[in-house]
Amino acid sequence: MADATDSANTTASTEPPKSNSKTSLSDAFREHFSGDAPLGDKVKSFAKAKPWASAALAGIAGIAILNTFRGNRR
Repeated sequence: MADATDSANTTASTEPPKSNSKTSLSDAFREHFSGDAPLGDKVKSFAKAKPWASAALAGIAGIAILNTFRGNRR
């Protein structure tokens, strides 16, 4: 009886988790940034798949860079 439940647990764990609206962005990160392709190709494929998310990430990175320069006063 224990063997039947063990086999049922292993088959359930091999299936990929189903995406919902909260995890779809993390699923897209995993899909586009895994593998051996060059980083530029990974970024391009992610930007084509999720243009709004990539624009938001670029904007946040730009604001962070500008804020680092803001602190330098001489």
